[in-house]
Amino acid sequence: MDAIDLRSDTVTWPTPEMREAMANAAVGDDVWGDDPTVLQLEADAAAMLGKEAAVFVSSGTQGNLIAVMTHAGRGDEVILGKQSHTFRYEQGGIASLAGANPNTLEVQPDGTLDLDEIRAAIRATDDDHYPYTRLICLENTQGSVGGIPVSAAYTAQVGDIARANNLKLHIDGARFFNAAAALNTSVSELAGPADSVTFCLSKGLCAPVGSILVGSHEFITRARRNRKLLGGSMRQVGVLAAAGLISLHKMSKRLHEDHANARVLAEGLAQISYFNIDLSRVQTNMVFFELKPDAPLAADELSARLKAEHNILLAAMYGSKFRAVTHYWITRERVEYTLSALRSLLVPEAASQRVTAMGD
Repeated sequence: MDAIDLRSDTVTWPTPEMREAMANAAVGDDVWGDDPTVLQLEADAAAMLGKEAAVFVSSGTQGNLIAVMTHAGRGDEVILGKQSHTFRYEQGGIASLAGANPNTLEVQPDGTLDLDEIRAAIRATDDDHYPYTRLICLENTQGSVGGIPVSAAYTAQVGDIARANNLKLHIDGARFFNAAAALNTSVSELAGPADSVTFCLSKGLCAPVGSILVGSHEFITRARRNRKLLGGSMRQVGVLAAAGLISLHKMSKRLHEDHANARVLAEGLAQISYFNIDLSRVQTNMVFFELKPDAPLAADELSARLKAEHNILLAAMYGSKFRAVTHYWITRERVEYTLSALRSLLVPEAASQRVTAMGD
């Protein structure tokens, strides 16, 4: 049995259909602009999000960095969440490479930035002591608070603030399609107020590599130059774009299944007395939970035994806090098997029971 890998949705393998499409992809030289599969992916992505143009990039980190470099000059300021992926987990690239000054605000429990705090963070343009504020960055879904989707109405309010102050709005939408699925809306509605959006093809959408950055024609033209500067321009990349097309048109339509499996997992965890979990925060494909101090196993021991005895990969992120992420390869059967394994390891009365094997 392949491992049941709940560590992230970044672990997804390409589907058999993707592998076939990659093997048979029509390709060209994307630096010359003549890879037909890349061109199709970019056109379809832009249309789906309601933007004029798109560019294929190697990763969400690269896409976010390119967006900041394109919207803001060196020394300009970017308003973003203190707990955002762009600030916390992208090695400070917007400062070290883009030369932008991050002005961070606390991310609220609902994944938003406080509107009044955004307004207050915008620098006065007539004071030589301050950098110019150029950009506001949001994240949707917001990973640090549990994969919470951020509404189109809130994003529109931030967009209004940006336009009123001659600023740009960028959305790190690594799991943007998860947000749309959870909110029962379209990605174009969620993207509407933003000047640019990145989204990942290789998380829940299951492609092996790549992200997309969308925006206006003028923005994407300049973004391509910054992609080249960062060494991100690739040649016969249609072999990757072919998988991305399946991500865009097929995998995006099944994300509600991952959300439903996350809910089943969360509700099962809530029935195990050694876990703390807030079910109200399980809204997409992420499940955050904590192992209680009185549990018979420490977090690292639990992870080790899940792997050794049940071929389940589930790692503690911070001390006794876990994050489980559902995706295409985590079926309902695998969720039930995981819960059975956890019960056998933690619940005394179940300790002697055999965990039902997959397929039994």
